Amino acid sequence: MTGENFAATRQLLGTVVAVQANFYRVQLDQQDGEMREIREMREQDPAHLPYPLLLLCTRRTRLKKIGQQVMVGDRVVVEEPDWAGGRGAIADVLPRQSELDRPAIANVNQILLVFAVADPPLEPYQLSRFLIKAESTSLDVLLCLNKSDLISQHEQQQISDRLLGWGYQPIFISVKNGINTDQAARYLSNKITVIAGPSGVGKSSLINTLIDSLELRVGEVSGKLARGRHTTRHIELFELPSGGLLADTPGFNQPDIDCIPEELIHYFPEARKRLAVASCRFSDCLHRDEPECAVRGDWERYEHYLEFLDAAIAHQTQLHQQADPESTMKLKSKGKGQSQYEPKLESKKYRRISRKTQLQDLQELYRDEE
Repeated sequence: MTGENFAATRQLLGTVVAVQANFYRVQLDQQDGEMREIREMREQDPAHLPYPLLLLCTRRTRLKKIGQQVMVGDRVVVEEPDWAGGRGAIADVLPRQSELDRPAIANVNQILLVFAVADPPLEPYQLSRFLIKAESTSLDVLLCLNKSDLISQHEQQQISDRLLGWGYQPIFISVKNGINTDQAARYLSNKITVIAGPSGVGKSSLINTLIDSLELRVGEVSGKLARGRHTTRHIELFELPSGGLLADTPGFNQPDIDCIPEELIHYFPEARKRLAVASCRFSDCLHRDEPECAVRGDWERYEHYLEFLDAAIAHQTQLHQQADPESTMKLKSKGKGQSQYEPKLESKKYRRISRKTQLQDLQELYRDEE
């Protein structure tokens, strides 16, 4: 069967690698023998067999009617390919193995968390916040520390020992000098990986190194804020030479702590180790002031846990506020990105009386006296 007949008579499987408005870029599978034949013939004579392996697709109306969302990373069935125009139609979405909401991406296997050890300097609190967010996805977490050429071996060992205490074995890399980037690439083979981390740590530079054909925009680090400038604008999956897909995501500096307060402690590997050999007296223990707590103690990130717990409780309170408009609490901004909940004043008791109401009251008073 020729490649043309194969494409015309069979449905095609592929992966959504980008979403643009109401269009979806789908990379077709290459494992099938006939699709592999198409690829080889296309490489030998592109003019003779102009069948693209990447199609710009629309979504069938049926999927829209049943509310079936199509996400980056989705495995989809493509029908009616127009090879000359590079178009197709998504007829179905296969069941997802995993799903992230921020970023919106499906079937991810692991998270590659990238930080810099210098320029900008490594901030333990910020790193801890990213790690907690990554742990909340239940995916494997791979930690890469870039710009290792800017610090000494002794400083690297100190950072490594500290993070081992947290429960992580970091990989020290230098994209600029090509240090250990091949080691990082081996962990990405044949997997869908989301790369995340604050701006300016070298995520786009790392992707450019891992995939030679790409030329992502790279921003300089802001001298005033010691942070990187945002250079990634949308989510897109890139094919790795060794197999697998890598998702670049927009850089952000502080991910939200939006988990359930009771679940937060399980996102700290060092706390999980304590809970594996002991248990708290109360099943709903928040590990703050409760007696006979197995977690509360002298571990380094315990202060981080308490701060994140306050944020998680504030988030839950806000959700309850939205669900209960008669609630007596309100969220008040305190400046510099800080906020806290305060009791609402009794509106009837403290509301200022309008001039119109005052005038009406005076008129009523005059009528009574007459």
